[in-house]
Amino acid sequence: MTKLQDMSRSQLRQRKEALVQSHAALRGRNRTIDMTRGKPSAAQLDLSNGLFNMVTEADYLGADDEDYRNYGVQSGIPEAKTFFAECLDVPAESIFIGGNSSLQLMYDALARALLFGVPGGDGPWREASFICPVPGYDRHFTVCETLGIKMISVDLLDDGPDMDAVEALVANDPAIKGIWCVPKYSNPNGIVYSSDVTRRLAAMTTAAPDFRIIWDNAYAFHHFEGELAQIDNILDVAAQTGNPDRPLMFASTSKVTFPGAGIAVIAASDANMVDIVAHTAVATIGHDKLNQLRHVRFFGNRRGLHEHMAKHADLLRPKFAAVNDALEKSFAGKGLAQWNAPKGGYFVTVDLPNGCAMETIRLAAEARLK
Repeated sequence: MTKLQDMSRSQLRQRKEALVQSHAALRGRNRTIDMTRGKPSAAQLDLSNGLFNMVTEADYLGADDEDYRNYGVQSGIPEAKTFFAECLDVPAESIFIGGNSSLQLMYDALARALLFGVPGGDGPWREASFICPVPGYDRHFTVCETLGIKMISVDLLDDGPDMDAVEALVANDPAIKGIWCVPKYSNPNGIVYSSDVTRRLAAMTTAAPDFRIIWDNAYAFHHFEGELAQIDNILDVAAQTGNPDRPLMFASTSKVTFPGAGIAVIAASDANMVDIVAHTAVATIGHDKLNQLRHVRFFGNRRGLHEHMAKHADLLRPKFAAVNDALEKSFAGKGLAQWNAPKGGYFVTVDLPNGCAMETIRLAAEARLK
């Protein structure tokens, strides 16, 4: 088909009329589709129904006969720490296990920094700024907005944040206290951080001695095409470059088991772990240990986790293929849109000409598509 840019006014009017009629037909289908937030389908949730049978009223004790119905074990049960240590390639003593939401753990980490500071700093963060790679995760940005943290945007490139821009910013401004990172199958465009980007983040000179990398490894296990992407271990790289306390790694079983009833974890240096445990001990005597236990029993080990994620991949692959096929059919070669074809994660990013995105969303809403 001729590109819109090459059409005459008469051809454009005809094309518009055809599209208006097509859109009217979509509106008349009386069908609602919600593709927001990467919300797992019922079929995906069903994959984890075995969790319901992993702990019974006759079998709720830990390996050391600890009664996991009771208070205690504030930083997470040892079985779960061992499991996540294997999955994330970190020592078990570097793991803290929280509730079901890694976003809550990230919010709490920044709120604590504003109230009390962090190891390596000289007290509470004041008038703090954060670097926000764009496009990025809107909920990260909402955390900053809610806490009054100034946001500074940098471009997200094909291998991670624009490190020339990041390094220039952090080198001279002690108010810049951190950066948001989604290093694997990044939300929303599916890129994977390169080794060079990871090393530069860990090693860069920062004016703030208490600078933190919020390493949201949300899609650590979420691939559906080919081999699982590999990224360097930010904790190892930071330790090797002399900045062991800089990264805070977050992960969870959201979109692995039940998003509303999963497990969220932090992996961090010894100094950070002491700080996290000390502050969270004031807020809770322990998170849901029975849920931790049922997850460990459900997966068994890292291999069990990857076998489980392969089942997710079988359900997701045709959905991503359908989206890509529709985009190819409608836009390939027309100079109107560009989009990514990720190998993992939950999102497809479509870039449109300036001024078109909001109108596209509005028209989609009229057709009952979110």
